[in-house]
Amino acid sequence: MVKITTRFLCGVLFTGGALSAQADLVVLQYHHVSNATPPATSTSISLFDGQLEMIEDLQLEVVPLQPGTEAALNGELTDRKQVAITFDDAYESVYTKAAPRLAHRDYPYTIFVNTNAVGGAGYMTWAQLRELGQKAGVTIANHSHDHGHLAKRPDESQSQWEQRVETSLDRAQSVLEETLGTDAPLFAYPYGEFDVGLEAKLAERGWFGFGQQSGAVGENSGPTRLPRFPMANAYGQLSTLKDKLLSKALPVDASTLPAGVITNNPPTLEFTLPEYLSVNRLACFASGQGRIDIDNMDGGTVRVTAPDAFNSRRFRYNCTHPADDGSYYWLSQQWLDLSKPED
Repeated sequence: MVKITTRFLCGVLFTGGALSAQADLVVLQYHHVSNATPPATSTSISLFDGQLEMIEDLQLEVVPLQPGTEAALNGELTDRKQVAITFDDAYESVYTKAAPRLAHRDYPYTIFVNTNAVGGAGYMTWAQLRELGQKAGVTIANHSHDHGHLAKRPDESQSQWEQRVETSLDRAQSVLEETLGTDAPLFAYPYGEFDVGLEAKLAERGWFGFGQQSGAVGENSGPTRLPRFPMANAYGQLSTLKDKLLSKALPVDASTLPAGVITNNPPTLEFTLPEYLSVNRLACFASGQGRIDIDNMDGGTVRVTAPDAFNSRRFRYNCTHPADDGSYYWLSQQWLDLSKPED
């Protein structure tokens, strides 16, 4: 297992250079799999079936999340194209609709659980989670106890924040271990929100942290800010799914990227491409604003700023670059505006 430490966060292991032949891990993120739940967080049953069929048609290897992540971060995948499947919140439809379909194909998957919600209306029960967790290839992991916004609030003292966050992280992990006997070092950030302090808390515990920004996990990825492709109806359509399933991590040193809490709106993203990629082939997009201009600095460094300010609490810059084999390198930078209300 990759040991996550504060030193790891500072970039000691972010030195690998990806080649165009390198394959990376693609992690898919689901909430509901249902035709009757909120569209923004739901994947219809027919779309879910189509997504699984495409994974099979492309002959992708579906792997458990933890070993797949470790192999990707260690640069061990070479040309192996791997996919991991995850579900946030442990909704009931995962048990009734998704789990049987995944079992039929013998696909492993991970369920991230906010422990305080278990047994509530629309959520799985502890008995259902225990049943699934005992099956080969199924991992039950931490999604916090209360599904709170865990980044430090502007009006919150350091001690208040630490008490609130540590209680949520550690209580959930204790409940999972005591109730289900699982202590997987995997954490999915509620709402995909994180800051530097929260990343450090995960690093101290040796946990991998997964967000909701898109992209593949590769050798240069940050272990406490790992990307996943959202697969809800609006984002998981089959017309664009192949490019996502075959994508690779843009080989940019993740330790040089901002944590994402903005001080200016719109924020500026700056990063350096390796020599074998061309700034002229890079395309960047901002949430709700479409394609945005790229400033070409010296030495392969690019600077990206959206033309307009954002009104939402969370938004992203997505940058892609074609690879020689017809796939795409992908980088998604998540931004968080703490001045906007929590949802």
